[in-house]
Amino acid sequence: MTDKGLELRRLTDPQLRAMVNLWKESGLSCKPRGRDRIQALRAQRKDSPDLFIGAFLEGRLVGSVIASDDGRRGWINRLAVAPDARGKGVAKALVKAAEDALRMRGRHLFCVHVESDNEPSMRLLERAGYAREREILYYTKRERRSY
Repeated sequence: MTDKGLELRRLTDPQLRAMVNLWKESGLSCKPRGRDRIQALRAQRKDSPDLFIGAFLEGRLVGSVIASDDGRRGWINRLAVAPDARGKGVAKALVKAAEDALRMRGRHLFCVHVESDNEPSMRLLERAGYAREREILYYTKRERRSY
């Protein structure tokens, strides 16, 4: 619990649908027939329940983050905050919670992918001590359209 009444805790399987709805509400892209299928999220959460973190205000899910650990780096993914909860420190608290969970796994290098037009996320990350890597380009290869 924080001083602003914000409660951070692990998300449970029944809360995954609310998390996906939060993504849609917050404008985060979502592939509910692909990588963001509830079944896929359940499998991922089963393997790493400590890395699915929700932020709750008065019992309502207002923010979420999924972290991942590739064995060398910790990744902060799918950070979302409800529009009416922005500016209240929710995203900052979620970033810290994800970092803390990754530190517990022995990670000390944290990485985040941000879409090039997402200025609010860039400002948040810079305030949190992240540096923009200008030399790194991101490539993908999609074998299925659902990703």
